[in-house]
This record gives sequence, structure tokens and C-alpha cells, in this order.
Amino acid sequence: MIPPRTLRLLPLLPLLAGLAAPAAAEDKLARKLTRAAEVAEDLIAMEEPEIPGKLLAGARCVAVVPSVIKGAFGWGGRHGRGVLSCRDDGGKWGPPAFVTLSGGSFGLQIGGESTDFMFFFMNRRSIESLLKSKFMLGADANLAAGPAGRSAAAGTDARLSAEIYAFAKSRGFFAGVSLQGARLALNHKANERYYGKRVRPEEILFEHQVPRLSAEARAFARALP
Repeated sequence: MIPPRTLRLLPLLPLLAGLAAPAAAEDKLARKLTRAAEVAEDLIAMEEPEIPGKLLAGARCVAVVPSVIKGAFGWGGRHGRGVLSCRDDGGKWGPPAFVTLSGGSFGLQIGGESTDFMFFFMNRRSIESLLKSKFMLGADANLAAGPAGRSAAAGTDARLSAEIYAFAKSRGFFAGVSLQGARLALNHKANERYYGKRVRPEEILFEHQVPRLSAEARAFARALP
């Protein structure tokens, strides 16, 4: 027999479940921000830097996509979620927008485990291309694959002429990467859940106008170059 006190609580269970779901989603997004900050710090602070300082200083926007899963050798990674931030005219990093990376072939060189990706958008045109509903890396903006650090100082793109640079790190080392045909897209639902309301991508990335800025968001901004 169900105790009377429990019976009185039964009508409240749907309401409690409805409150718990958004909170759980927000916690998940907060953890994604924390993980993205850790990946950014790790990639930027390596003793033998593979990411050139000129690129770190000149990037207009940076996206970090941790733990992109690759199913098997030769198949390529298929899906990952990450975070994107853009600088204002004074060089200050703005609030984060959530993104997804999916499709395409991510190359045979990476291996079978999960891989962390970092993207550098070098101008506003490249990030405006991302606002399209179907943005394909290498098709809608000129893409170059890293590493492009000391070991590639004499490479074909030493002048950093591409619009987007992609770096991949797997098990502590930088790996070759092919992202042609992969799709990087804004995660509008995640942005709405995180900020508690619908916010236009332009407001987040260019105007830096969001309802709130959490501790995790501030930590992610501090981790960027």
C-alpha cells in the first residue's frame, strides 16, 4: 500500500521531472565548456608548440571540439560537440556558442580513439559562412589542416593565407587530419538551453550580448589565446 504522503507527491512528479531536465542539460553544457577550456589550454601551452603564435594572435574566432569519436580505422570521425567564441574589436573574447562537427571523412592518420579538434577562423567572412544552415568545411571557406608550427615553418601555407585552420590532437600528439566534406554547425538548441532563451548567433558571436555569462564561460574565454 502506498503511504498517503507519497500519494500527495505523485501529482508533483511531472513538474519535478520538467524542472530537472533543463538543469541536467545545462550541467552537461557547463561540463562541455570546462572540457573545451582544458583542451584549449593543453593545445596552446605545449612545450613544443605546433600552433604558430601568429595564428594564435590573429584568429578572429576559435572553436574547440573535444573528443570527436571515430568508429574504426578508415571510417573517420562522425560526430562531436564543442564551443565557439569570437573576439571583439579590442581583442577580448566573447561569450560561447555551441557547435557540432559531423559527417565527412576525418582522415586515416588520426587513429581509432577520440580526437580533440581546434579551429581557428582568421576573418569575419569565414565565421559568417558558419551562420549558413549548411556550412561545409573546405567548401564554404578555405580550410588548411594543421599542424603548422615549427615543423611546418617552411610549408606551403607559412604565410597563413587560409581562412580556417584545423588542428587535431590524439593521445598527446598532433595528428594529420582531413576535414573536407565535414560539417561544422551552430547548435541552436544547445544555445537556447544554455542561455535560457533564444539568442541569435550574431548576438553571441559579434555583438557579445547574452542574458548571462557563467563561470565556465569565463574560464573558457581565459583559456583562449
